[in-house]
Amino acid sequence: MKMEEGTEGGKENGTSDNGNCDELVTKEQDAPTDIVCDEVKGLDANRYATKKTVAQGMLDIALLTSNASQLKYVLQVGPKHEFYTLLVVLISISIVLQVMSAVVAVILSFIFNINRQNDHRKAELLNNISLIFKVFSITVNIIISIFYSMQIDSDARLLSL
Repeated sequence: MKMEEGTEGGKENGTSDNGNCDELVTKEQDAPTDIVCDEVKGLDANRYATKKTVAQGMLDIALLTSNASQLKYVLQVGPKHEFYTLLVVLISISIVLQVMSAVVAVILSFIFNINRQNDHRKAELLNNISLIFKVFSITVNIIISIFYSMQIDSDARLLSL
């Protein structure tokens, strides 16, 4: 009964059963369950996943490039850097974690076929391992940014004197 009232109310406002998505959001309780927006119908999950994977890969490359740049700077400054040893170790760990995550991703994409039931468990395990590497890498990079920025701040103060 409630559905019929909502449908009639939608028709009175000049909308059809295939109404506007914004109206459906505001009138959730009145919208019939068979109404699906054209935008949702046209959503291609594979295309979305591909775009998401490409974007994630670009962010991974950016992080790796940033780490390489930071390592180059720290090695150029040498032991004069206040946190030289700490930063060299942390940046190296971060790069190793990123490379390991990339290796796991390559293994995941080339060896396992997720369309086969037998590979599901192994693929999920490798995906979780890759996620763990990324989480540790991000955590290490947060620590790196703290010590790296401290040195840059002190360099800027020395130059301004």
